[in-house]
Amino acid sequence: MITETVKQGIFSTPYRALTIGIILAISTVAFEGLAITTVAPNVAQQLQGIHLYGWIFSAFLLFQIIGTIVMGKRIDQNGVFKSIIWSFSLFVIGIIIAALSFHMPVLIIGRAFQGFGAGALLTCVYYCVAVRYPDSLRTKILASFSMAFVLPALIGPYIAGLIAVYVSWRLVFLIVLPFIVISLGLTLPTFRSLQQPASATTKKRNSKEIYAIILAIGTGALLTGLGWIPDWKGIILAIAGILVMAQPLRKLLPAGTFSAARGLPATIVARGMYVACYFATESFVVLALVEVKGISEHLAGLIVAAGALSWSGAAWLQAALDSRDHGTGRKRRILSGVGFIIAGVALIIIAIASLGVGVGIAVLSQIIIGFGAGLANPTTAAIALQYAEPGEEGDVSAILQFIDSFSIALSIGIGGALVAISETFNWGIGTGILMALSLQLLFALVSFITTFRISKKEQVHNTSHTSASSSMS
Repeated sequence: MITETVKQGIFSTPYRALTIGIILAISTVAFEGLAITTVAPNVAQQLQGIHLYGWIFSAFLLFQIIGTIVMGKRIDQNGVFKSIIWSFSLFVIGIIIAALSFHMPVLIIGRAFQGFGAGALLTCVYYCVAVRYPDSLRTKILASFSMAFVLPALIGPYIAGLIAVYVSWRLVFLIVLPFIVISLGLTLPTFRSLQQPASATTKKRNSKEIYAIILAIGTGALLTGLGWIPDWKGIILAIAGILVMAQPLRKLLPAGTFSAARGLPATIVARGMYVACYFATESFVVLALVEVKGISEHLAGLIVAAGALSWSGAAWLQAALDSRDHGTGRKRRILSGVGFIIAGVALIIIAIASLGVGVGIAVLSQIIIGFGAGLANPTTAAIALQYAEPGEEGDVSAILQFIDSFSIALSIGIGGALVAISETFNWGIGTGILMALSLQLLFALVSFITTFRISKKEQVHNTSHTSASSSMS
């Protein structure tokens, strides 16, 4: 039976509807995340809330973290079918509130619902990958997730801009509703058929949810404080945020994460570092092009498209390589991927420091960085999921989503603080951007070193797990 499963693909009859459905679900989340970037300034002005502009994004991010952790526990308690219904429902509620809002606080509430629903939804998707697809197909379905982000990255901001100009920014939210309905119809039969896993104790589950909320509060304080630096109030708030975050992080991340212990902890640390580097580098390179070089936002958008295409191509390449070597080269592919990221970030730093950044160099660097991320990201996810014992897939899925959101938020937040500090001391925005990019290079180097601590035991551990997954197929 295992042999027969290996010969199948993610679009074979047993998986076709589920694969299309979850790719569509991810695409809707990606579109909402990318499209709002284009319309946010116009929305803030119309709702007379420009002073709350940052919270359009912060509310989504913070509640995405809560949704990720909470739904990870709820899956293990109630099963994935009820969880996916709640996830889609909250996401849709957020869309409707945001689309109908006439005051900025209401819009922020809508974004919070969206963020919670998005985090919960993606956690359900990762859970389904862990229990429904055999190990031989996991890197392929994870690679398809990268493709699900390509189209929104290429056309999402542009389409959103057209809709806002010629119709209304409210339609940018509502336009995804038909696709959500289609996704539900394709995925629900499979989610309904999945067995309910064993659960942890209620006390442990509830405590993790409380820690998630406390962590979100601390993260919000940290990000707000970083935005106020170098004002002393910002420093105090940032320090308070770090203190509040410390204990929840210890409870929500695998034991040994802070020391990058071999196995799952090292995998999580390596992933968080290079993911943070990729997205933050993209943000600050675009900032350099727009603010320093005076290039239009439309032209600077080539950065997003180049990185997305390169990421997707590399993700499919690693899936093909994974099929060829049956997963034995996964650690090597992570090292190669992070190596590409280091090279791409170093290239753009040298270009900005010596020649000044141009579109050509920026696009080339993002192609290199995106290729590296595409090699590493599905691979680290596949390795992490191999550590999930039966009944714990929801927890590991939640950890993957959590580390992505959390690391990106911190990386961009700290980088933004460096830019603000540079402006305050009249060093110039270019110097601040260089400092922010140098921080991303440091993160990538830490990721590369940590990758050597990813244990090879996952291949042994996964033997029985793969058989179980295959049997479920």
